[in-house]
Parts: sequence; C-alpha cells; structure tokens
Amino acid sequence: MTKKGESMDNNSNLLSNPQEFIDYLNTETQKVLEMFSQSGGDDIFTQFTQSWTELANRSWEDPTVWIRAITDYQQSQINLWTNLLTGKTDNAVAEPARGDRRFQAEEWSKNPVFDYIKQSYLLSSKLLQEMASNANLSDKEQKKLEFYTQQYIDAMSPTNFAATNPEVLQQALETKGQSLVDGLKNLLTDSEKGRISMTDETAFKLGENIATTEGTVVFENEMFQLIQYKPTTEETFSRPTMIVPPMINKFYILDLQEHNSYVKYCVDQGQTTFLVSWANPSEEQGHISWDDYVEKGILEATRVVKEISGEDKINAVAWCVGGTLLATSLAVMAARKDASIASATFFTTLMDFTDPGDIGVFIDEQQVKQLEEKVENQGFLSGRELATSFNMLRANDLIWSYVVNNYLKGQTPPPFDILYWNSDSTNLPADMYTFYINKMYMENGLTQKDQISLCGEKIDLSKIKIPCYFLSTIEDHIAPWKGTFSGTELLKGKNEFVLGASGHVAGVINPASKNRRNYWINGELGEGSEKWFETAERQEGSWWPHWAEWLKRRAGKKVPAPKAPGNDTYKAIEDAPGRYVAVRID
Repeated sequence: MTKKGESMDNNSNLLSNPQEFIDYLNTETQKVLEMFSQSGGDDIFTQFTQSWTELANRSWEDPTVWIRAITDYQQSQINLWTNLLTGKTDNAVAEPARGDRRFQAEEWSKNPVFDYIKQSYLLSSKLLQEMASNANLSDKEQKKLEFYTQQYIDAMSPTNFAATNPEVLQQALETKGQSLVDGLKNLLTDSEKGRISMTDETAFKLGENIATTEGTVVFENEMFQLIQYKPTTEETFSRPTMIVPPMINKFYILDLQEHNSYVKYCVDQGQTTFLVSWANPSEEQGHISWDDYVEKGILEATRVVKEISGEDKINAVAWCVGGTLLATSLAVMAARKDASIASATFFTTLMDFTDPGDIGVFIDEQQVKQLEEKVENQGFLSGRELATSFNMLRANDLIWSYVVNNYLKGQTPPPFDILYWNSDSTNLPADMYTFYINKMYMENGLTQKDQISLCGEKIDLSKIKIPCYFLSTIEDHIAPWKGTFSGTELLKGKNEFVLGASGHVAGVINPASKNRRNYWINGELGEGSEKWFETAERQEGSWWPHWAEWLKRRAGKKVPAPKAPGNDTYKAIEDAPGRYVAVRID
C-alpha cells in the first residue's frame, strides 16, 4: 500500500496495481470531500434532503404533477434505451442547455455508452428540476428547494467522476496514467491548503505584479491600514478621495494590474487617493463589532485623511458591504452634525435587503442560527466558508470545473488575477457578522427609521443629504440592481444612478482603457427601478469616465500634487500594499 506522504513522482507501482490505485484515489478523494464539508459543503445534501422532504409532504396536495413528470421521464428513458439498442445517434432525447460546457467534447456524442450516460443524466436532472419548480411552496422555500436541487444535480454530473467521463479516460490513456497521478498531486496540495485551486497562485505576488500602484501606509490600527497613493500628475484636486473596499474581500480587486486598476485610474485622474485596507481578523478579534467598523474604521480613516490633506471635507467611494458600512457611517455622522464627507459613491451596495440576491437561499432562521452558533464558538466567520458559499452560487463554473480539470485531468489552472483575488479570502469577526446578518438581512433594519442604533446614534438614512453616485450592474446576482436602486430613494441628497453591464465584479472592474461593454444613465428617479430603466439612455464603453467627471465637479480646485505621503504626525509606515492585505487564512 502507498504510505501517507509517499512521493507521487514515480507512478509505476500505483499504475501496475489497479486496486491499490483505486484505494489511494478513494482515500484522497475522501479528504477533499471532508475539506469541502468543513467549509459548508455538507449543507448541500442536508438542505437538499430537508427541502425534498417538505416537497414530498406537499406532493399529495396535487399528485398529478408528480405522476405526469415521472411518466414523461419513464417514456424518455424508454426512447433513450431504444436509441442505444438500435444504434440511432441522430435523434437525441435530451440535449445540454445552451451555455452548458460540460459535454462539449465529441466523445460525449460519438461514443454510444457515454452519449447514453449524458442523456440519462440530463433526463434525471430535468425530472428533479420540474418536480422542484412545481412544488408550490412559499417564495423563500421555493427558491431554497430549487437552489439545493440544482446543487445536487451539479454534484452528481457524470463529468465529475473519472469512470463516467470519457475525456478523463482518454487523457489517462494518452498519458499512460500520468494525468491521474498529476491529478492526485493537485488533490493532495489542495487538501493541505483546505480549498480548491482556481488559478496558478505561484504566478502572483502582492506588490510585484498585483496591487502594484505606488503608495505608502500612513496610518494603522487594529481595524485597518490607510494607504496614500503617490500622485502621477503635477497637480491634484484639493479634496481627497477615500476608497472603502468590502470587509469580506481583500482590497486589491480594485488594484489588480496596471491595465485594470481602478485605484491607478483614480490617481491618474488627478485625485488625491487614499484607501482603507481592512485587517484580516483572527479568533482573538471576534469582539470587533459593526460599531467598531464605523467608529474605529470609517470615522477614524476620515479624520486622518482630513488631517493629512488639510481639507475639512473628503469624498468617499465604497463597494458592496463596504458601501453598506459607509451608509451607516454617514447616518451616524448626520446624527452628529458631522459634514466631513462631501459626496459618496456606492458600488453595488444594498441598503434595502428585501431582495438579497442568490445568497438569500442561505438566509433563514434555521440556517442563520446554526451558523451563528458555529461563529460564536470559533470567534469569527471563516473566510473559507464565505468563499464556499459564494462559489456554490456558480458551482459548475467555480467548483466542479476545477475538480474535473485539476484532479481528474491533472491540469494546473492558468494564471488569472481575479481568480487569485477570489481565492484570497478574509474572515469576519463574530460580533460584526451576527449584527450584519440579523440587522440587515433578517430584519432589513436600514429601511426603517431609528430601527438600528450605532455608536450611540439612531440610524436614519433619510438624513443623508450629500450628493451620491450609485453604480450597479445588470447581471449582479449578489446585490441585484433593482434592490440597490432603493438606495436612491432612502438617501435624500442629489443622487445619480448608473447601471453597468455584466455582474458584481466584472461590471465594476471595467477599465476605461479597454472601453468594453456598456452602461445606462439619466433615467428618471423617484418612480422605481422599472421607470428608471425605461427612461435611461444606453452608453457604449466603460462607466469609469462618466464617474470621473461626476467626481471632478466635487473634488475642489487643482493644487500642486503632494511631494511626500503623510505629514509630520502621520509618517510613512511601509510601502503599499502593506502588511494587512498579505495576511492569508491558508
């Protein structure tokens, strides 16, 4: 038997003994399944079982739906068997959906056995989907049932198993088994890391070829480091801009590489640019609360930026949950008559959580309570669990495709900056997470005046009356644009709403240098999202220049660019991107 830790470089012994190879494969696969379970993957099957138990209990209310679906399925299977036995290959009973890339290889159609496996799987998938979609449950339970049914369907795809994937078998044959051995090496490496590799992580190094915009850390506390970026223009606008990334991700999604760096774009526009780099909290920091993120985070960063710049007001830009944090901070400031922030930009930010997007399937009393207990015990919500949950929303693309390519085919994923960032998760403090999930998602407290108290102040978003720029994206599945649009109705300043193409990340990181995609502007505000879209004007290219012009009108006069970062009080600590962003959870 192969011992644990034995080198896989010499594959002859394993391949000469098929049973030993299978035993080894099963052992290592079990490790990955355990790894996935610890990150929340076991909930797929638990929730699937619970949802289908509820469905079965309701089925007797109208059994005709089940009977019709099962009858159609049985007839389709008979037709499929008939095609297989008679050798008919030009009359498919089931075809993959458009955009389904799992069965693109010609072996899935040319080989009768694998063609049968493919079509039988698709028929079974269709049966489960039809039964789930006709369940007649409440909206929330219906979405949950359909989601976990799809998770189960995706997990059971024949492409995910070596014995039923002709591409895997063909590659193993052509490489004399080396692809399987390489796959086991990849699997062992990932089981050590505790997550699936999505990119060649050796290709990137912070500060060298990712997060490279020149800057200096000029302040730090237990919550964050503050980076001041080096000007690239002789003159800059006098009023500084402070960028607030989400606390659930590393900031360098906004500073990937020079050609697609939003931070670099801001600097090149003459903006005096600062950025908050959040700490990756440990178990000992589980006490950090949402109040702390406001008082010791946003408000403290604002104070320091004002002191360094010598200005009495700044502009703020925030993304996703960073935007929700900024909105609550602005409400605290409004209650205190603090006008330190002159304008705010919100990227894909929910303030009204009526429609929480696809992640709503994870949010109900039972699931939230279970996760709260776990979070309280460990002191934080693991970034690994967060990443697994988000990846489950696009399981075929972000989980199973890598299982197949990395472990079954033995391939190394190519370098991709966004996927490198996506794999670099952060933890959330227990207290902060509990407040966020309950007050925002469960209670939707920001839509109700004085429902939430923060830093000793009652929160009322209608008291925020500064100019605001809202950027949402039309395909966003995490912060649906019609939900983020509600921010224009909750905040009472002069608001601008812009809708970009694509999704939650790609729609925001749409650099002006490439000028791709499109966006919509100038719709009528005040009568809901549908009216806005009906009256909006479509524009080609990136929305970045539109935002840059909006901000310039609020950025003050042009002054000579700062010659050095910080000031006598706030001196240079270290070069950007700083230590905090480099802390990983691996």
